[in-house]
Amino acid sequence: MFRSRQFGSLPVNIYDTRAEMGLCAADDIAAAIRRVLAEKDECNMIFAAAPSQNEMLAALRAHPGVEWGRVNAFHMDEYTGLAPDAPQGFANFLSEAIFRRVPFRSVHCLDGAAATRDAEAECARYAALLERYPADITCMGIGENGHIAFNDPPVADFNDPLAVKRVELDGVCRAQQVHDGCFAALDDVPTHALTLTVPALMRARRVFCVAPGGAKARAVRDALLGGVTTACPASILLRHPAAVLYLDADSARLL
Repeated sequence: MFRSRQFGSLPVNIYDTRAEMGLCAADDIAAAIRRVLAEKDECNMIFAAAPSQNEMLAALRAHPGVEWGRVNAFHMDEYTGLAPDAPQGFANFLSEAIFRRVPFRSVHCLDGAAATRDAEAECARYAALLERYPADITCMGIGENGHIAFNDPPVADFNDPLAVKRVELDGVCRAQQVHDGCFAALDDVPTHALTLTVPALMRARRVFCVAPGGAKARAVRDALLGGVTTACPASILLRHPAAVLYLDADSARLL
C-alpha cells in the first residue's frame, strides 16, 4: 500500500515498508531507463552508495528487461584516505550492490586514493567524464543532515561552478556513518571526501530519491516544508522539474 502526496511540483510516494518502497522505486527507475534508451543509444546514470539504497538496488539489479549493456554508471561521492579495498568505500559498496551484478556498458568511479595524492586532478578527471556522459538519471538518497551526496549544509552550493569537489564532512554526516553501521566509531570515519556538487546531481533529466528510515524523518520534513535552502540541501529537489521522492512510513512520520 502507498499514498502519494505533492509538495510543490515534487511527487512524494509513501509506502508502508522499505521493501515495498524499494521495489516500486526500482520499477520506476527501470521504466525511466527504457524511456531514455528508446530515444538514444546509451543511458548515463549516477548512483548513491548507502544502506538506504539497499532495497532499491536489489530490486533494480533483478529487474527484467533492462538493457544494462547500453547503460554507463557513475557513483556520486567517495571518501579520501581509506584503503582502496576498504568495505566502507562507496565504489566498493556499489560494486557489490550492483556494478558487478549487471553487465553495464561502462562503470566510472571516483578514486579516493588518487584524491589523497592530488584531489584537484581527480576532481577534474571525473568532471570531464561527466561532461562526456551527461547524466540522464540520478538515483540518490537524503542524509540525516539533509545532505545529498556529500553536500553537507556548510559546503552545499546550489550554484556551484564545479561539478566535482573535495569537501570536509560535518559532524552529523560523519556520525551517520556510525549509525548506519559502516564504521565502529566516529574517529574511524574519514574527515574529507570527494562529491558531485548539487548542480551536477540536479543536471540529470530524471532524479529518483529514496530515503527510508526514522533517522531521516527530520531531514525529509525540513526538505519538504522548510523552504529551498542550503541549510537542508535536499530541499533543492523541490526545484527539479522531474524528480520523485520515495519514503517509507518511518521517514514520512513528521509530514
